[in-house]
Formats: sequence, C-alpha cells, structure tokens
Amino acid sequence: MEQIQADAYAIIDHALKTAMPGPAVQQALQKISFDMGKIYVLSIGKAAYAMADAAQKVLGERISAGICITKYGHVKGMIPGFACYEAGHPITDENGLAASEKAMAMVQGLKEKDTVLVLISGGGSALFESPAVPLAEYNAITEQLLKSGADIHEINTVRKHLSHVKGGRFAKLCAPAEVIGIALSDVLGNDPSAIASGPISPDPSTCMNAEEILQKYQILISDNVRLELEKETPKVIGNAEIRVIGSVKSLCLDAKRTCEARGYHAEIINDALCCEAKDAGTAIGRMAKEYRSENKNIALIAGGETVVHVTGHGLGGRNQEMALACAKEISGLADVCFFSLGSDGTDGPTDAAGGIVNGNTEKELCRQGISLSEKLLAHDSYHALKKCHGLLMTGPTGTNLNDLSVLLIRKGQ
Repeated sequence: MEQIQADAYAIIDHALKTAMPGPAVQQALQKISFDMGKIYVLSIGKAAYAMADAAQKVLGERISAGICITKYGHVKGMIPGFACYEAGHPITDENGLAASEKAMAMVQGLKEKDTVLVLISGGGSALFESPAVPLAEYNAITEQLLKSGADIHEINTVRKHLSHVKGGRFAKLCAPAEVIGIALSDVLGNDPSAIASGPISPDPSTCMNAEEILQKYQILISDNVRLELEKETPKVIGNAEIRVIGSVKSLCLDAKRTCEARGYHAEIINDALCCEAKDAGTAIGRMAKEYRSENKNIALIAGGETVVHVTGHGLGGRNQEMALACAKEISGLADVCFFSLGSDGTDGPTDAAGGIVNGNTEKELCRQGISLSEKLLAHDSYHALKKCHGLLMTGPTGTNLNDLSVLLIRKGQ
C-alpha cells in the first residue's frame, strides 16, 4: 500500500508541475507579431498571475500597462508593469468589480494600431465582471444556480447576458484596437466562448437560452433582470482572435506519461467527464474489480468536471465526493488507490484540492464509528476524508485545467 500511495502523490506532483502555464504562454507569445502601437495586457482567472508573469518576461517594456485579476491568495509578488488585484471566487465581490472597472478604463480610447493582450483562465467568470444589475441580485442568481446543480455552461450562459464584459462585450470595448487572446481551458470541448464566459469571443448563446435555464432551475428574477436578458450579446466580433494553449486533455496526457514512467499500463478512459460526482466515483471504483484480474500494473485516467446536487449541510467538493464514492467500491482491496483533484488547488468551498482513498478507507472510517454511506448521503465528504487523512492539500497551484482523476492498481499486492 505504501508504494501505490507514493506513486499517487508522485503523479499528482508531476501533473501539477507540467500544467503550469508559464512556458506555454511564453512559447505562444514568441510566435505573435505585434503591431507598432502600444500593448496593454489583461490577465484574468486562477492562473492569471503566472500567465501575466510569463507575458512580462517576453514583452517586457513593450507593455504600456497591465492588469492581473486573480483569486485571493494567488498573487505571489509584484510583476513589473502590472497592477495585481485579488478578488472573490466563485462569487463576484466588490474587489472584483473595482478591478474590472480599472481594466475597462485601461482600454478606453485606444487606437487601431494598439493591441490588447487578454490572458484567460478558468475562474475569470467570477473574477472579471461588471454586472448589468446590482451585484447582490447578480450574486443571488449565481448562488442559486450553483446550488441547483446547474453545470458551468448553463451558469455562464446566464451570466453572459447580465454582464458588460462577458460574451464578447469586452472585445467591443477595446475597439478599434486589435485583441489577442491566449487561454487555458477549464471547459469541456475547449470552446473559447465558454472559457471565463468568453470576454473576447462571439457568444453563440441567446437571451432565450438564458431565460430557459432560469426557468429550468426555477430561479426567481426581478423585472430589472428580465429587461437585461432582452439585450443580446455580440454574435460577430471583427477585432479579436484567441488561441487555447492548455486543456484537461493535455493534463490527462501528461498524467498518462507519468504513470507509464512509473511502470503502469495507462489508459485515458474519459477526458470529458461530465456527470454526478458520486456516479463517476462509483463507476471507476467498480472498474477496479474488473481490472484487478490482469497481471500488470494499471492506471485508469479521467478528466473533466463532475457536479454535485447539494442537499443538507455537509461540506465537500466534487473531487472529494468522487473519491469517497470510489472508496465504497474499492473497500477491502489492498492493491488499489484512487485520487481526484482540481488542478487549481481548490475543490468546492473547502481548503482542499480533492481526495485520495484506498481499500482501507472505509475500514478506517468504520473503526472511528463513521458510516461512509451516511457521509455520502449528507454530501459531507470533507469531514469523512479528513478523519482518514484522505484530503489532498496543495494550496493555490497557479493553473486551472479542470479536474484530474486516477485509479491505480498494482499487481501481486
């Protein structure tokens, strides 16, 4: 068991290191020919600090002004030429509004030869925002959607239609300047219009789509919100282009290479996971029983973003719940280990990145008088995993490529 746990932590460590955006941002910028005008940089999201730092290393004094907006605890120091701000996530706060207003002011009055470089990563939807309705009302809608189990695409469809910067509207503010975007994708399919709610991308969603989502989850809205939902987002943007330089697929491929280097026959079983966290953990746990009969070390890898429909007052996140559900299925198997974590270092409203479990997890909880099944029903995975040293604590990682889940099976254990 010690070896398989050591393998798991080594895979986690290497996956997070290779997911750091700095080198990829630098490579992308070295291939771009900028016009002779001024260059302004806006970096938003959980990876904003690392992406801004990489841009500064390449562009240096060519940057006329730069703004970095990221999550609390993610700024690691000063970046020459940049003003760095920390703000709330997943719920927008006043600091996020203030920083976003500064970004909007930065791009006013630009010329056609100027360039706005926008560095985008997951989390930008909450961090970069100028709502078209009062913040309290905007946040109440977001919170209701989060608790209802709406997926991120649905949440962002609504937010786009209640924003001055989402759904391509920020690119319009930058005109006539050219806008170049570089993005780390935390969304399935890597659609630029979905990453951070697409501030510089044409929006394929419509007002009607947003209204249907609110009706689906029975979200009550005011007449003021209803009026804003009648204002359509841009469908054509002529001054912006965007390229995606990292995604959950690349995260899975890097994990696969690391597993193989440690002697595992590795297989990516799904890099677009999108279902209930509990169901995903259960399904992967059951696969362990099937693959144990093979006479070789096996690693099954999945990536994506599951959901949890929250009921009760438990604490946890989708990765922790997935791990706890898997623990139920692999109970008693001494040769199996499973982990799931958010590559950004956070999982739900907790200080953990995810969870790690093995065949002894349920037994250890039972020894302490804790029912694993009851904890799952209560969506209280955090406290259950904490009792058996199953929380993954990475702190802010500086990147955001969605979630990584790996099941390890060692032969002859």
